[in-house]
Amino acid sequence: MPKVVYIEHSGAVREVDAPLGRNLMQVALDNGVDGILGDCGGSCSCATCHGYVDPEWLGKLPPQTETETFMLEGVPDPQPGSRLCCQLRMQAEMDGITIRLPAEQV
Repeated sequence: MPKVVYIEHSGAVREVDAPLGRNLMQVALDNGVDGILGDCGGSCSCATCHGYVDPEWLGKLPPQTETETFMLEGVPDPQPGSRLCCQLRMQAEMDGITIRLPAEQV
C-alpha cells in the first residue's frame, strides 16, 4: 500500500498507509496525525487540512482548483507548497509523498 509521510509541527514524523483514492486529510484523521483538523469534513470550505507539500512532489499533483486557491488565501502562513489535504487523493505515483503540517493547526 502507498505511504504518506506527515511531519507534524513538533517535528514528529508519521509514515502511514494511504489507500488509493482516499484523500490525504482523511488518511491523516484515520491515523491520528496531529495537525490535520478537517473541520469541514473534506468539502474544501475551511482550510483546516492545510499542509506544505515538499517541493519534489508539487509537479506530480493535480493543479489547485479555483476553490482550493481561494481557501488557501486565508491561511496564516501560505507557502509555495501549500495545499489542502482534502483535495489530494492518493494515487500510486504519490507513494512516499511528504507533507509538513503548520503550527496553526496544532
